[in-house]
Amino acid sequence: MDRALDKASVLGVLAGTLLVLGSIATGKGGIAGLIIFVNVQGLLIVIGGTFAALCIAFPGHELKLIFPVSSRVFRDPGVESDSIGEFLMESMATLKREGRVALERRAGEAPLDALSKGLMLIADGANASTIQEILATERKYVEEHHKVGQKMFTELGKYTPAFGMIGTLIGLVQMLADLNDPASLGPSMAVALLTTFYGAVLANLMFLPMVSKLDRRGKIEVAQIELAMIGLASMTKGDTVQIMQEKLEVFRERGVKPKGDQPGMPEAQAA
Repeated sequence: MDRALDKASVLGVLAGTLLVLGSIATGKGGIAGLIIFVNVQGLLIVIGGTFAALCIAFPGHELKLIFPVSSRVFRDPGVESDSIGEFLMESMATLKREGRVALERRAGEAPLDALSKGLMLIADGANASTIQEILATERKYVEEHHKVGQKMFTELGKYTPAFGMIGTLIGLVQMLADLNDPASLGPSMAVALLTTFYGAVLANLMFLPMVSKLDRRGKIEVAQIELAMIGLASMTKGDTVQIMQEKLEVFRERGVKPKGDQPGMPEAQAA
């Protein structure tokens, strides 16, 4: 499923970054004053230390998910539940009119990967319990995928301020160790303060907001899969388009599955 760029997330990052930079630029020194906020030693402490801690905290196969997961923050979930519902009802009408084989064509047009997979299974003659089991696995994968992402960014939100404080302590130690050299006091104090600044900005402008966005994204994607499961179950039972519509409306309005579509639904072949 293609996903459009999420303008809200991009706008939030850009606005936050520009506001921070703008507040610095409007201070003493103007735009040139931005240079004093660039400190390689401080960046190495915060970014390098945070990355090292993340590698210790998570296994390699989960670390590989950080980029796919982070991309979800900046990608809109795509279709709304109304679009999925309309597609399901159109597919039901196609099933009634042309039979299961016609669903193969509809599968290629599905707005949701799980829905496409389900339609192909119905076209292949899979029974209701098999379809339910496969899509439940798909839903579980999405849930776990988002949980790992949320956990990683939650930890990043903890690590960056912590390493900012470590950088502050390093800078203070360096400053106090050489009080006889006034020229060294400025750079040491810069490291002490800027590492705290870097950690606070990264945690509060990037990582912690990402956790909230991923939580929302995960709930939306799971709800979309569950909506597809309701419709596909209705198709395998031979319901009418009107009955399917009622079931989908119940799900969307209440956020729960109708009792007849709970896991373990009775097996039924598509019409």
